[in-house]
Amino acid sequence: MNILETRHISKHFADTTALDDVSVAVGEGRILGLLGPNGAGKTTLIRIINQITAPDAGEVLFGGERLSPKHIASIGYLPEERGLYRKMKVGEQVVYLARLKGVSRAEAVRRSKYWFEKFEISSWWNRTVEELSKGMQQKVQFIATVIHEPPFFIFDEPFSGFDPINANLLKTEILRLREKGASIIFSTHNMASVEEVCDDIVLINRSRKLMEGPIGEVKRRFRRHVYEVEYTAEERVDWAQWRPDLCEPEQEEAEGETRRVALRLHPEVSSNELIAALLEKVQLLAFREILPSMNDIFISQVQRMQKGGDNA
Repeated sequence: MNILETRHISKHFADTTALDDVSVAVGEGRILGLLGPNGAGKTTLIRIINQITAPDAGEVLFGGERLSPKHIASIGYLPEERGLYRKMKVGEQVVYLARLKGVSRAEAVRRSKYWFEKFEISSWWNRTVEELSKGMQQKVQFIATVIHEPPFFIFDEPFSGFDPINANLLKTEILRLREKGASIIFSTHNMASVEEVCDDIVLINRSRKLMEGPIGEVKRRFRRHVYEVEYTAEERVDWAQWRPDLCEPEQEEAEGETRRVALRLHPEVSSNELIAALLEKVQLLAFREILPSMNDIFISQVQRMQKGGDNA
């Protein structure tokens, strides 16, 4: 079941089309990576889901109901443009923001202290936001986003400005939210974090949806039939001349007592045929398919659209 669906959403600003018939679904307990270059329409879609602006056409459903103001408290939104009150004390501010989402004061204080201890920032409670570094402010903003414990979250570039240790801290907490049943939209340009965090992706470019699906399925869709072969280093093989009827070598490297080569199969050849031929040639140590990274897929599909190619 989907917790959120946007159906045929279109949005125009003067002569600019921000979204053109975009339909997106977020499954319950899943993390959807919302991908696209700058200006693709991601921010507009997020603002429509948050009811900051309205679509010109189409509808948004939340929990099977048409999206309305009553659903605001069911969404936790971490915007890319952070927005804390700089003169306000940190603890007071988090409690205040929780109260706005319907949490009682006593419960807001309890949850705030829990998160401050979890992030080891209890000493910040009585400091003002302007005293904090950008990274510290982002931690506070994250707490403010999750403190009312909604079933649905939108994280827009959540790791921006974080060092690797704190980025990993947030990644762990985002995955923990999913484990507890939350559904999440994860908007980012960081393709490595997409592969680490997301279950599904949707790619938007030039206001249109370019592709979507579970990450594993998307990567298989763009497979190049390239396999990495690991074998003992004492063996030497001229891969350019070996079995050109089966495959072509792409790269080869040695490491310690092993060697590795990437072989691209011809379309009509199966991996089993390749393995059988390899067993007759080398002492095979490992064999695996090399699937394209999300970064490779992202770049290739955006470039393809820019050159006027058909959608994937």
